[in-house]
Amino acid sequence: MYSAYIDLIRIRFLMMLAYRVNYYSGIIIYAINIGAYYFLWKAIYGSSETLGGMTVQQMTTYVAVSWMARAFYFNNLDREIANEIRDGSVAVQFIRPYNYLVVKMMQGFGEGLFRLLLFMVPGMILASLLFPVRLPTDPVVWLIFMLMLAFSFLINSQINILTGLFAFFVENNEGMMRMKRVAVDLFSGLIVPLSFFPGWLEVILKVLPFQAVTYLPGSVFTGKVTGQAVYEALGVQLLWFVLLLVPIVLIWRSARKRLFVQGG
Repeated sequence: MYSAYIDLIRIRFLMMLAYRVNYYSGIIIYAINIGAYYFLWKAIYGSSETLGGMTVQQMTTYVAVSWMARAFYFNNLDREIANEIRDGSVAVQFIRPYNYLVVKMMQGFGEGLFRLLLFMVPGMILASLLFPVRLPTDPVVWLIFMLMLAFSFLINSQINILTGLFAFFVENNEGMMRMKRVAVDLFSGLIVPLSFFPGWLEVILKVLPFQAVTYLPGSVFTGKVTGQAVYEALGVQLLWFVLLLVPIVLIWRSARKRLFVQGG
């Protein structure tokens, strides 16, 4: 069974490899995007040394690593699940000897692994050459960041799976998927770090799972979060990973009891 899941990762990786030219151009696009944010934040900082608890160099590093990390944890599992529910192919998955949701997660991981090796790593090298990005020198920070990046993928995928499963209960969840994407990019700290939000909104966002996707790993990588707070941030990610399993299991069980296929 486990070998079958590994094969799913390998197959998705090879599928992505067939379209690798798109990702090579994507590296350039992401670099341009990082550059735009770099000059924007540089203008915002002006003569100030720190804003929101970050120096200009930390902000530059945060922007670069956050966008490149997005290349790894981003996937379209919500759209894939919704499409399979709408066309009825999900019904076939119910009778197969494996867990459908784990299959989707493995497929997403195969895609993420491809993006990590052929998009994120070369993209980060390019960004480091073009902009004043400061990479951590402590190997422990790198190890913790990679672990947190894995949780970023898991939590983002869980949010996507939850969004996709709502297609069982509504005829069209396209609006929900678009809203989810905007919410994740904005409230995870990808566009604006959480420390720059108004105090009352920052408090609210820190009790939602979005910060565990981008803000926490980025803060550890840049050195904004250090010492014991690093392990507390990792604990927050672990907590949200466990908590999000609950609604996924409940919605999946409910969905299996009422399979509604449009046009079927």
